[in-house]
Amino acid sequence: MSAPLVEAEGLTCHFRSTALFRRGPTVRAVSGVDIAVSRGEAVGLVGESGSGKSTVGRLLLGLLKPTAGSVRFDGCDLATLATAELRLLRRRMQLVFQDPYSSLDPRRRVGAQIADGLAIHDLVPASERPRRVAALLDQVGLPAAYAERYPHEFSGGQRQRIGIARALATEPDFLVADEPVSALDVSIQAQVLALLAELRPRLGLAMLFISHDLPAVRHLCDRVVVMYLGRVMEEGPADAVFASPQHPYTVALLSAAPSLDPTRRRTRILLRGEPPSPINPPSGCVFRTRCPFAISACADGVPPLRPAGRTGQRKACIRDDIDVSAMPSAVVDSV
Repeated sequence: MSAPLVEAEGLTCHFRSTALFRRGPTVRAVSGVDIAVSRGEAVGLVGESGSGKSTVGRLLLGLLKPTAGSVRFDGCDLATLATAELRLLRRRMQLVFQDPYSSLDPRRRVGAQIADGLAIHDLVPASERPRRVAALLDQVGLPAAYAERYPHEFSGGQRQRIGIARALATEPDFLVADEPVSALDVSIQAQVLALLAELRPRLGLAMLFISHDLPAVRHLCDRVVVMYLGRVMEEGPADAVFASPQHPYTVALLSAAPSLDPTRRRTRILLRGEPPSPINPPSGCVFRTRCPFAISACADGVPPLRPAGRTGQRKACIRDDIDVSAMPSAVVDSV
């Protein structure tokens, strides 16, 4: 594997919540996350809602300032860059938004919105921009004539293709796709995912794919990072993580994935209790309050990621003597 294009160490982001216009308690959105994405690699970031996935994506893009830790892009520490230097790097990193409806300005033609990056970074002379926009639309499977239309004239899937074209306009090296198909109809999701799968190797993109769609992550990504309550529980090659998860939380998460076979019944892992609040997370391992294998030592310190198995996986667990296949479960209807 090549050297990381994007690398974060000890990434931490804590927010102060508000209540009735007053400062509230601290929300520990991300705590001590290490993550890296190499050139041309797709890394899937998965976990329950509220696990900190989207926050990590925005931290890697420099859209949020970390409370602690560092983010390096192509060897440059984002925190040390002057505004002008950071602006130059912005061209090389882009974001595909979750909601294709609110991410486009309804008052502007889509061609003008796709061309924004070209103008902001002065990449193409004004006279050449329509030709470049037409090429970008063709790249995402849309006719060039669509450049003159407004967002309300398109379906959700078409709008997301337009959003992808806009992100690709600056020829980025790194793309964060934050739940890019969750707002689309199921029949359209596969088409957009197929487009991303085709574009990534052709353009040599490094991609962080944030998603709840575990089958899509398995199909698109080379590696998977599993988060729970702001921390990484497990990471490793996608095939290995899906075939043989090593952390109890990963086992439970994968068991919730729906089966592609409507006649098949699946086994769902039953976790006790509810996810703790990020305002007051448990000490030590944040998963210990729901883990059936937790012992008193799990509360003593945050477990580091360490090798697990023989397939390049790492897990944040102090125990090597547990059999994750023995987790309590129930047979439920496939959904």
